[in-house]
Amino acid sequence: MPKRILQGKVTSDKNDQTVTVLVERRFTHPVMKKTVRSTKKYRAHDPENQFKVGDTVRIIECAPISKTKRWEVLVDATA
Repeated sequence: MPKRILQGKVTSDKNDQTVTVLVERRFTHPVMKKTVRSTKKYRAHDPENQFKVGDTVRIIECAPISKTKRWEVLVDATA
């Protein structure tokens, strides 16, 4: 099964080797037929502390690193 990749914005980088990423998803409401924005925060592993608040990053699922970290920041060679 492939790992999920999400894109979001870094909202916090205060913890060592960890960033908090706000991911927004848009979907059509089943009854109202209106586009709804839903957001969720994920804690992602950032080993070199290279991402700062405001950066747009991609995160990928991984094995649990700590109690709350199940994602790691995907470092693209092109970015």
